[in-house]
Amino acid sequence: MALIFTQALRIAAPTHWKHIAMRRLKALNKMLHTWFLSKIQDEFRGGKINVEKTHRLLEKLDIPCNFGHVKNIFKDNDRLKQGRITIEEFRAIYRTFAHREEIAEIFNAYSENRKILFENNLTKFLAQEQSRNKATKADASDIIQKYEPIEEVRKARQMSFEGFTRFMSSSECLLFKQEYTKVYQDMSHSLKDYFISSSHNTYLVSDQLVGPSNLWGYVSALVKGCRCLEIDCWDGSQNEPVVYHGYTLTSKLLFKTVVQSIHKYAFMTSEYPVVLSLENHCSPSQQEVMADVLQTTFGDSLLSDLLDDYIDKLPSPEALKFKVLVKNKKIGTLKETHARHGFNKHGKVEELEEEEEQEQEEEEEEEVKETESYDKFLTRLNKETEMEEKKTLPITLFKKKKVRKIRISLALSDLVIYTKAEKFKSFQYSRLYQQFNENNSIGETQARKLSKTRAYEFIFHTKNFITRIYPKATRADSSNFNPQEFWNIGCQMVALNFQTPGLPMDLQNGKFLDNGGCGYILKPQFLRDAKSNFNPSKIRDSNPLTLTIRLISGIQLPLGNSSSNKIDTLVIVEVFGVPNDHMKQQTRVVKKNAFSPRWNETFTFIIQVPELALIRFVVETQSLLTGNEFLGQYTLPVLCMDKGYRRIPLCSKTGESLEPASLFVYVWYIR
Repeated sequence: MALIFTQALRIAAPTHWKHIAMRRLKALNKMLHTWFLSKIQDEFRGGKINVEKTHRLLEKLDIPCNFGHVKNIFKDNDRLKQGRITIEEFRAIYRTFAHREEIAEIFNAYSENRKILFENNLTKFLAQEQSRNKATKADASDIIQKYEPIEEVRKARQMSFEGFTRFMSSSECLLFKQEYTKVYQDMSHSLKDYFISSSHNTYLVSDQLVGPSNLWGYVSALVKGCRCLEIDCWDGSQNEPVVYHGYTLTSKLLFKTVVQSIHKYAFMTSEYPVVLSLENHCSPSQQEVMADVLQTTFGDSLLSDLLDDYIDKLPSPEALKFKVLVKNKKIGTLKETHARHGFNKHGKVEELEEEEEQEQEEEEEEEVKETESYDKFLTRLNKETEMEEKKTLPITLFKKKKVRKIRISLALSDLVIYTKAEKFKSFQYSRLYQQFNENNSIGETQARKLSKTRAYEFIFHTKNFITRIYPKATRADSSNFNPQEFWNIGCQMVALNFQTPGLPMDLQNGKFLDNGGCGYILKPQFLRDAKSNFNPSKIRDSNPLTLTIRLISGIQLPLGNSSSNKIDTLVIVEVFGVPNDHMKQQTRVVKKNAFSPRWNETFTFIIQVPELALIRFVVETQSLLTGNEFLGQYTLPVLCMDKGYRRIPLCSKTGESLEPASLFVYVWYIR
């Protein structure tokens, strides 16, 4: 039977070619019919089948489908309205799901007879459309063997429309580049050179005032690839530290159960280091309990001493694989900590002085009424360097106005190695006095102001020190800020409330899809190079990317609050990045079709800094009375998009997959 597919027939006499081709197509049609019947006829031996069996049978035929859509299509094809269908009615349903018109158009463009793709046809498609310029017949053969369901066709090393449909619906044709689903970046740079997936008040799963604290906050964050977790620690009864949002009505968790949960899931998604950011309000005695719990639970995974090759610089994620780091206030130097390693520190407590007010910083900010230019910043930097060399810096420049004394257990302090929490005073203070292992946390309001007035200085700071940005205290509802503005200036840890769905978390989830979802993304060179004069608000000498997206169709879109698939749908495409790259375009509304809407609209974006840009696809249903309803979205880095015909899988508000709901697009970009 396979002989009918061989190209040897092409050498037949011309007078016989048309006749042979007709016989060949008839044989193929018969084969397709035989294959289809062989897959489904057993299900119909008892007569008709119901909607549940219809759904299962479609899945058996490797056609992913949403049950809501199956019910609607089933209802349309159930001619007698008895809730049971015949084999012919099932065939019609199958064709509705499997034989999409837009896929048929592509198939027919490359098939010589609109029935079969030969290896050379498929190879040509991969090279011309899917940007696989080095595709070979061997590559095409592998695809055929993997996706062609009809054995005779597969053995002939050819592909039917059935196989092509399955290939186009596979993970190989997703928008996100397959090679980026694994760790591919250089992980040997310093920790400060990476964006690090970070959460805020990780223990909360609702609001900041009366909501519950739950271990699920830590588990879900770690499963999503989060690498910096926040733990608010307070004295509990019976010398057991507890975790909750202090001075609120949020419920409490035992510190030890939090640590045990983190230990269980810490490296399930990523093997790179986890940072425990302690918001420590405990007494020294309960700090000792915390230190003991950390050491007992994590054992050798807990970093409790300097690494040999990293005495005076931050290690890399690679050097810290499967390690847990403690971020907390610290007494003394790293050398002193190293000298004490292995000694008993029980009962040893020391005091640390910490500023309560930041008068000097406020005065400094008042001096700069407008955005500072790069030249002015360099002038200040050079003057500051000269004064330091000549020992002529004013003695009162960083005079503390008011301090408080904090008692810290030496046992807990000595567990802090490369992630010492240091209160941010000013950029100038950090340049002169901050140590390589000291990290700053800055509230979003202050960080936003500094990013606007001192952008060059802020970026200079994040090139040298790990900087964490956290939500302002007035976000009692656990809402989030837009993280993009702080990634634009190189902030490594932009901490969000992971429990709150919405645009900020879509951007967070989308950005950290990159690099295998490991939670560490190497910052662009211009945010690492000390000589770079990059400013997200003043782009110069850029190498822009021209991105073209043809939004072709939707595939089994979510039904939202409707039980019918007769809803009006539209798509919004939005780019996030540096301010000049923020753009949004929207399709027209397709009326009464959530099953297979066709837009065929083309959008073009010119993106100045693609290294920082994310693109978000949002599907909505139009409602003039109540406003548009969100149906699904997908966000990813612009540079992680693959070219060609691609499928965009949709996610829910909370980030869960809604597959098979997806968009079908054609993507092209040049730079």
